[in-house]
Amino acid sequence: MTTREDLRRRGLEITERMGHGTNPPRPRPLSLRSIPGMHHFTTESIFGAVWARPGLDIRYRMLATLSVLTSLQRLAQLRAYINSALNLGIGAEEIQEVFIHCAIHSGFPTAVNSLELAREIFDQRDLQPRLLEVPEVSLDELEARGRKLRAELMGEDDAGGYVSAVDAAIPDLRRLLLQYGLGEVFHRPGLDMKSRVVCTIASLTSLSAGPQLRNLLPAGVRVGFSRDEVLEILMQTAPYAGFPAAFNAVTIAAEVLPE
Repeated sequence: MTTREDLRRRGLEITERMGHGTNPPRPRPLSLRSIPGMHHFTTESIFGAVWARPGLDIRYRMLATLSVLTSLQRLAQLRAYINSALNLGIGAEEIQEVFIHCAIHSGFPTAVNSLELAREIFDQRDLQPRLLEVPEVSLDELEARGRKLRAELMGEDDAGGYVSAVDAAIPDLRRLLLQYGLGEVFHRPGLDMKSRVVCTIASLTSLSAGPQLRNLLPAGVRVGFSRDEVLEILMQTAPYAGFPAAFNAVTIAAEVLPE
């Protein structure tokens, strides 16, 4: 039987591995030790019970966490996790790409805010992200590769019928997504496709975007994750997006990812 002491020990091991909180996350740090019960609560329930779970590489857990925090604009907490991601060896350019990628789902202003915060942290740590080459192609080519990628990731199904409804009402809206979301952002260097699918699943979960998540969840298996790994991505979102959002996502996963 796992005890609270076991969870506390595992949680401390994870936070030490990430160097979590070793770089000052805020000008006036909140000391959880000063609030009765909170320090042990977070160590046990977040880091010991979730982060220390087997079944998903810690890098993907961090990408999922960054995706939730940028999508929901939890910028004070995002500061701490950007530092922890760097401590784990995740590159500055990878972190930037997470924020750009999640803007497809949460809106471009979220990327601007998160990128500005990241730049501040990179400057503090004397880091210079590599400049990534992004070849420019025509709109027709963007749309063509967006349609191709959508078919590869989601098949031709339209779970819930929302894609057909959008096409019937304002086809330019989905065309914009195909061109600049699936055709441009998904093809940017800096993150591989498995990482981008993790970011998408975590972002959509945090935003309670059920119809889109229903179409996207099978992509996790298509890019090489097991069903259990996809479920672990959803588990990882719970402490950051909240249990209702994670519960709803798992309910959808149970329908679209049968054992």
